[in-house]
Amino acid sequence: MRYDFETVIRRENAGSGKWDEIKRTLGCFPKDVIPFSVADMEFDMVPEVREGLKAFLDRSVMGYAAMTEEYRQTVVSWEARRHGWQIQPEWIRDTPGVINAFFTAVKAFTKPGEGVMLMTPVYYPMYAAATRHDRVLVDNPLVQEGDTYRIDFEDFAQKAAEPNTKLLILCSPHNPSGRVWTREELERIGRICIDNHVLVVSDEIHCDLLMPGYKHIPFGSISEEFAMNSIICTAPSKTFNLAGLQTSNTIIANEELRQRFYVEQQKDDGNPKCNILGLEGCRLAYAYGDAWLDECLQVIDTNRKVITDYLAREFPQVRVTRLEGTYLLWIDFRGLGIECHELARILKEEAHIFLDEGFIFGEAGEGFERWNLAAPTSYIQAALSRLECLKKHLSGMKREML
Repeated sequence: MRYDFETVIRRENAGSGKWDEIKRTLGCFPKDVIPFSVADMEFDMVPEVREGLKAFLDRSVMGYAAMTEEYRQTVVSWEARRHGWQIQPEWIRDTPGVINAFFTAVKAFTKPGEGVMLMTPVYYPMYAAATRHDRVLVDNPLVQEGDTYRIDFEDFAQKAAEPNTKLLILCSPHNPSGRVWTREELERIGRICIDNHVLVVSDEIHCDLLMPGYKHIPFGSISEEFAMNSIICTAPSKTFNLAGLQTSNTIIANEELRQRFYVEQQKDDGNPKCNILGLEGCRLAYAYGDAWLDECLQVIDTNRKVITDYLAREFPQVRVTRLEGTYLLWIDFRGLGIECHELARILKEEAHIFLDEGFIFGEAGEGFERWNLAAPTSYIQAALSRLECLKKHLSGMKREML
């Protein structure tokens, strides 16, 4: 490979939110600890982005930021090149992260007491967006079916038809299930929403992270009608591990919606804006990051196979959800019979493996763990070897039953 995805970069005491959780939980940083939790990567920075930011610092002043025409055209080119979606430069609103974007959309396009629909289990900040500021969560639970999930369209249509339901936050690709919605599924979602005057806010932050054989369909690319009834949230943060630069692109084709979104942004007491390094980091990644991303996806797919094969061999009671997109593997540990909080304790305190507990994604996630695959394969293999401690607990449970 041209790029290095095997060097282990330990980030203790480096200001990493992901790694600091280890110290908060264990009180120290054991040498063998491995974090696979928060969705940022354990890979080194894209070299072209690092060198480009160094050069930018040498020639620029760190004043207030604004999107340049070059920046907008780079985002336009990325969407066309990677996803076949031809957007216009003026559709882009810069936002300091997709969480900020969907919170802004909820405040701009719903009123207190109105409903926001989610397909659960789902990325946990979406629950806050759907319930904070006196909005009401409308829950459309996904249906677990074999090694994947499907949408309950009968329930979806019924809830979209409720007069109080005004907005859908769509997670596409879906986190944590790893589903990449098909064109047919998205068309059904979009038609139901249009027929019932429900606005679609589509969080597509994982859209570049696809497993072989899967294709992401930007919701706004399906038709002009869909584009006019949607707000699309994208960012380089997951794709290129740039979350700390807090920059995202909110793509709004409908001029009226775009203006209302902008007005709501200005109401924010903190007046959040992207920083100048974030905009430049995004531009560099989208301009020069294709080759790095293509190799990164190969490593993620390898890690998926390593974990899936190991669990099938050593823990056949554990069910691994088929990964279509994202670098987050959704694993059902319920077959082990270990209570979910006890399972989390064993993994962290005994195995020194930090995953994201499924229950943080909602009640339907209890007994699951979300495993971040964006790490050196050697990390993955070391972690799997320490899952042997689960066998000791299972043996103890069997003895207690005798």
